[in-house]
Amino acid sequence: MACSQRPRERMPLPRNAKMLTTKQSRAGKAGPATENVDPEKEESCHAKRSSSSPQGGPKKRSAFGDITNARKNQVVAGKKESVKVAPPKAQKAHNTLGVAKNNEINLKKLMKKTPPTAPAEPKVDPVPEKPVSVQELKPPEQREKFMLPDYMEKQTDISGDMRAILVDWMVEVQERCPPCVDDFLYICDDAYKREELIAMEMSILSTLKFDINIPIPYRFLRRFAKCARATMETLTLARFLCEMTLQEYDYARESPSKLAASCLLLALTMKNLGGWTPTLEYYSGYSAQDLHPLVKRLNFLLTYQPRDKLNAVRSKYSHRVFFEVAKVTPMDMLKLEETLASS
Repeated sequence: MACSQRPRERMPLPRNAKMLTTKQSRAGKAGPATENVDPEKEESCHAKRSSSSPQGGPKKRSAFGDITNARKNQVVAGKKESVKVAPPKAQKAHNTLGVAKNNEINLKKLMKKTPPTAPAEPKVDPVPEKPVSVQELKPPEQREKFMLPDYMEKQTDISGDMRAILVDWMVEVQERCPPCVDDFLYICDDAYKREELIAMEMSILSTLKFDINIPIPYRFLRRFAKCARATMETLTLARFLCEMTLQEYDYARESPSKLAASCLLLALTMKNLGGWTPTLEYYSGYSAQDLHPLVKRLNFLLTYQPRDKLNAVRSKYSHRVFFEVAKVTPMDMLKLEETLASS
């Protein structure tokens, strides 16, 4: 008699056996690999490059694009080589306790050797009864030392449009790590030798007497934003307004501190965060009436951008990292007039 074959049934395992199997599988499972990339080592990879083709590009004419994407490609390659397995939790805890204990010992030794010092001053000092103007803080010759003259008519090398294109390109290729000498030789199609490039750099620094740290609006803007206790989003909006003026030659001759104060006032007004407070008037040295003409010019520049094809600054601040502040709608000119007049 033919009998039908039934599939062989598996005997059920005891509950303890199932739990044991699960625990063994979990214990034997390797933990996820983590990437331990040292930022200093990551940036040091830019130091050594070949003299013939530093970016590895086949065409020297396309070096502008290569420089923009160089760091991105190197970071991706560096991440693949520097993958390590995370240490066990027990070892991490042991290392943390050891570091904390050493820090405590070193702190006690430092307290014995160094005498007590006075506490640090607060970031925002109380406003005095009488505001102090910039004219009272600095002599005229020091205030006018870094004011740029009208140099465009005194030279024939570039025009205002050429300057705007150059600034737009500089904003586009801006990197945290400055390019090395080989990169500059590469993008100029080896038109100059290494010795010639270094000699020209030395000549420029000698002419300037190595005095290259001039006050810029960006630094004043950071200081004023701290005094106003502005949020990072408001400060970023003010920075966007400030960088919008880089391509316009007319703003190059404005006082750096006055330009920074005007950008912050316009940002505060656009976000409906109030006007120019006595604290800002004291630390900047400018009253609200001193800033109104420049604030109106900045809003006009934001509303009617004269250079539609040069969008490096606007594209930069349209990213979510910068809170997409470039997408903020400019203020109506009449409404801005009324707001400034009432403040």
